[in-house]
Amino acid sequence: MIVITAPTSTIGRLLVDELLDRGASLRLVARAPSRLAPGVHERAEVVEGSHGDAAVIDRACNGAEAVFWLAPDDGDAPSTQAAYVDFTRPAAEAFARHGVPRVVAITALGRGTPLAEHAGLVTSSLAMCDLIAGSGVAFRAVACPSFMHNLLNHARAIKEQGKFSMMIDPDLKAPTVATRDIAAAAAQLLLNDAWEGVSQVACLGPEDLSPSDMARIISDVLGTEVAYQQIPGSAFKARMTGFGMTEGMAQGMADMFDAKNKGLDNAEPRTSESTTPTTFRQWCEEILKPAVTA
Repeated sequence: MIVITAPTSTIGRLLVDELLDRGASLRLVARAPSRLAPGVHERAEVVEGSHGDAAVIDRACNGAEAVFWLAPDDGDAPSTQAAYVDFTRPAAEAFARHGVPRVVAITALGRGTPLAEHAGLVTSSLAMCDLIAGSGVAFRAVACPSFMHNLLNHARAIKEQGKFSMMIDPDLKAPTVATRDIAAAAAQLLLNDAWEGVSQVACLGPEDLSPSDMARIISDVLGTEVAYQQIPGSAFKARMTGFGMTEGMAQGMADMFDAKNKGLDNAEPRTSESTTPTTFRQWCEEILKPAVTA
């Protein structure tokens, strides 16, 4: 039995589909089971509730052979510590109590670098992984740079204003990864019961691109000029709080992008194992373009 948390998230949906297609026995922890894809209820066991709830995650971990752990995006959390470490604490206790053999979690790049010590969401995500690893389970952290998927948040601006804006330096080349490739890496680990110990698996996409590179590719795919605009950290933070995010989480986002601008995502060496297949152009053609033109 493989337990999947956040099964209605972008990564979770893809992971559930892949594991079910490969015949895995799944138990899904979902706060809103009605949001699961059609047909999933009939093919998987569902535990309703938040995986941050001690009673819910305890019930889910009973008899589990492996757990996929993904802390949810929570703009209402008072701090990044609360969103990642405090949220995960009941699960780490349940992993130990039930003797869960293996846990796979999604996290960020930067482990072992000074930049990761003051990187907001990244710092707390890495601390979350330390907490899980300390529970005694065999653990793999799937470490990722920024997701291509995040650009979907800019689809309306791309369509109506012909631009997208972020904190990242326009000429900073860095890895970016498709969520489908993250899900594939997680599925491979969850279906393999041979690994032990604690380690990290990086997913770096196939190429390093700057926001300016991305703008050129998006323009080519859409057939219209799209520009990139860098915004300062103060404006970015104000935008996040304007969307309803708490002060602590907005600051954590700004601190993360500040660390990325200083090279946080560039510290991980690219290898054949960490290079994932989906190119940014392919993602734009298959995912971004339909979202922009819809």
